[in-house]
Amino acid sequence: MRPNELFALHNRHIQILHLTWIAFFVSFYAWFNMAPLANTMVETVEWLTLDHISTLLILNVALTIPARMVIGMLLDKFGPRIVFSLLLVTMSAPIFLFAFGTTWAQLAVSRLLISGIGASFVVGIRLVAEWYPPEKVGFAEGFYAGFGNFGSAFAAMTLPFIATTLFPPEIGWRYAVAFSGVLCVAYGAIFFFTASDTPPGKVYEKPKKIAALEVSSWRDMILLIIWTVPLFAALGIVAWKIYMLGFINRSAAYLIAVLIILNFFYQAFQTLRVNIPRLKAGVTEADKYRFQNVAALNTTYFANFGAELAIVSMLPLFFLTTFHLSATQAGLIASSFAFVNLLARPLGGWFSDRMKSRKAVMLIYIAGIVIGLILMGLITSAWPIPLAIAATIFTSFFIQGAEGATFAIIPLIKKRLTGQISGMAGAYGNVGAVIYLTLYTFVTPNQFFFILASGALLSFVYCVIFLREPESGH
Repeated sequence: MRPNELFALHNRHIQILHLTWIAFFVSFYAWFNMAPLANTMVETVEWLTLDHISTLLILNVALTIPARMVIGMLLDKFGPRIVFSLLLVTMSAPIFLFAFGTTWAQLAVSRLLISGIGASFVVGIRLVAEWYPPEKVGFAEGFYAGFGNFGSAFAAMTLPFIATTLFPPEIGWRYAVAFSGVLCVAYGAIFFFTASDTPPGKVYEKPKKIAALEVSSWRDMILLIIWTVPLFAALGIVAWKIYMLGFINRSAAYLIAVLIILNFFYQAFQTLRVNIPRLKAGVTEADKYRFQNVAALNTTYFANFGAELAIVSMLPLFFLTTFHLSATQAGLIASSFAFVNLLARPLGGWFSDRMKSRKAVMLIYIAGIVIGLILMGLITSAWPIPLAIAATIFTSFFIQGAEGATFAIIPLIKKRLTGQISGMAGAYGNVGAVIYLTLYTFVTPNQFFFILASGALLSFVYCVIFLREPESGH
């Protein structure tokens, strides 16, 4: 697929691509509607402190991990048009509650619920995969994700303007947040009436059961249960961080830990319930796939998207303190990391489509991540600022290109399970962010970049051993 095809708006598959990335853009615009307004919130709400904001930021990602898995299941069962539309419209309710909430409980609960909109990513992955053949799906998925992801940056660019220019300062942030909720409702309705799950004449393939991912062997079933453990462990880390900040007491922390453990065992039971009868009856060759490919791509998304979320969170402060810049200068330099996404992610998918080996493209990108992060770990105040920026852009290019290469492979593993596979890999990106940002609190920024490089190196080794070239995915 060539970039100039993106302007052929008379073609239905191009229309679907644009409809889908805009839906993802709107969801990320809404998901990241608080961070740009955090200072204004603290200044205008008397009882709100920076500790409250830190806790709200944690809550903002807390349910994204399980939500991506649940949405993946619903997506495979009911189709992306219904799921994406309902997700956008439903999430507007906690957005409005957050916008006009006056108590800590209202803000905390609404922010926790809003984190579920982060699952929107996996919906578009399945929809785009339905409309594009294997030789074009990589670029299409990369374009969808790259431009949709830009919603978070656009929120940072526009919401402060809405809050400070169009409304009185003391209530401006509330109406800016509410504006993102209005967008969700409006575009959810537009998407429902304009999108289609599949091209005309194509049947939407569904899994036989959605309670757990179907696998092809007894070994894969055990591996699936093992790979589920980190997803719940990350939720435990989120609860621990909230406890350490003093916003829940010890009893509540223990209760949350018990609930997380019970949910893990329930998910393990569902995995057994779905797969044991299936495996006993025998899985046909046409219905088999390699779960190790799923596991390998879990590691790549952990290493790339997890690193991206972590770096975006700390990069402005890193440049500010390392080079003694102003907050505005540091923010502008750090934003270069996000802007690269518009080009790098589609390019990663495009390379995956064009080259003979998708695995080789994946490995090249991960190797670039390792090199880039090592370079960033070596940055000191003695470096010329342009060189530090160049190292940042280099790293961002490979991190976000690797994200495109990851989701160029996922739709080819098993088409009818794409939602669940995307949900699991996507959740691992958030697991990476939780673990990396937790480690960040114990090390220096330079040491942190080396930790990120180590995570990418481990993914590289795992992919060398276990990742295989995907087939058609059917």
